[in-house]
Amino acid sequence: MSSTSPAVGRALDVLLYLAGRSGPVSGAAIMRDLDMPRSSAYHLLEVLTERGFVVHLPDQRTYGLGVSAFEVGSAYLRHGPLEMWARPVLKQLVAQVHETAHLGILHGAETLYLLREHPTAAHMAVTLTGIGVRMPAHLTASGRAMLAYLPAAQVRALFPSSRAFVNRTGEGPTSLPELRRLLQTERSQGWAEEVGLITPGLQSVAACAFDHTGHPVAAFSVTRRQQGSHLPATELVRAVQTAAQQLTSALSGKPPQGWRAAQPS
Repeated sequence: MSSTSPAVGRALDVLLYLAGRSGPVSGAAIMRDLDMPRSSAYHLLEVLTERGFVVHLPDQRTYGLGVSAFEVGSAYLRHGPLEMWARPVLKQLVAQVHETAHLGILHGAETLYLLREHPTAAHMAVTLTGIGVRMPAHLTASGRAMLAYLPAAQVRALFPSSRAFVNRTGEGPTSLPELRRLLQTERSQGWAEEVGLITPGLQSVAACAFDHTGHPVAAFSVTRRQQGSHLPATELVRAVQTAAQQLTSALSGKPPQGWRAAQPS
């Protein structure tokens, strides 16, 4: 065994421990529960924080999972079963609503689009973005549908300052408090909406799918022109929620309690 193997193992122990907690925990709890000496525990936490796998909240004296840990998990899903299970659901969604639909995941503070499906009728297709394109998560319906279910500390880590709030059309949240209010509303209703924040004249609605831990892993979105579409918004919302529920079931996921209770008026 190499001299670095114990340190690697302990670092993985810390990450798995944090992944199993419902929120950030203190350094003392980590040391106690993992039976780690104080000096080695804080050294590991410092290294993991520098690499983005752990986020330190000094005002609360706690630690939680960082963006890099989330990106590793997202990479597994991108290279594995997520697209396979989501593709038929996406096709069914488009066949139902006759609008363009996407599957997106969070990649840091951005929405990364993995799949796109157009309706059969060419005149109904809307070109919002392509596969592999990234968009600011706080502006997209897909992004906010997922951000709404992240722990507050993780959202804070993704948007550490006002510089993180870029905009494309001069609209959208410009601060963390504003984003949090919007996410609270969208979490309570179980779906997110974006109108003209990415492309003027286009509207998107989205709903989030969850893994077995209740973590948001992906979101289905439907995009249409604000003028010329005759399908009621309530039908679009129900359709994306149903698609998200189907993917959650395929992933053996666990949605938050009462997730689909709210419906648009």
